[in-house]
Amino acid sequence: QLTIMMKWSISPKVRRWIRILHRDLGFVMVGLCLVYGISGLLLNRIDKSDPSYKVETVEITVESGLTMDEFEQFWQAGPERPVLNSVGHMGEKYRLLLQGGVGEYDPLTGALYYETSKRKPFAYWVSRLHYNRVGGWSLMADIFAVGLIFFAISGLLMVKGKNGIVGRGKWYLIIGLLIPVIYILLGG
Repeated sequence: QLTIMMKWSISPKVRRWIRILHRDLGFVMVGLCLVYGISGLLLNRIDKSDPSYKVETVEITVESGLTMDEFEQFWQAGPERPVLNSVGHMGEKYRLLLQGGVGEYDPLTGALYYETSKRKPFAYWVSRLHYNRVGGWSLMADIFAVGLIFFAISGLLMVKGKNGIVGRGKWYLIIGLLIPVIYILLGG
């Protein structure tokens, strides 16, 4: 084990600079870590609904038998309704295109259904950054990725001795490497 320790020996001067860079770049990277961490948590729940939008659904029964013109007049009379962009036929029903939503009206039954969505600004923008859908963000995403690689490697080299990579650290490293491998092998 002594020969392994010799191979991993780093001069105190180099180790000092690794610590300084790790610490100072770590402070710089906090904002990016928060963007990717928070957006990652939000995006992990996207199978339920898009976390970037608040969706409101309304189902009511109104007067049946309205013509398209009568329906438009009825809609305009409701002050709390979203703006109606257009009404079209969809089989026996009317298809509603709303500002920020869609809906339908069944003239036979009077059933009216519509849903609207409003953007949640913070969740929307961190998700766009996470997906790299903001112009010019690719460079920042690449810098962040290189920074993560640096933190992983410098973190391995900062601690020496029995708590470092040649001691118990190697076992934690192996565990960390095995987690994604086992997940992939189990068909995750």
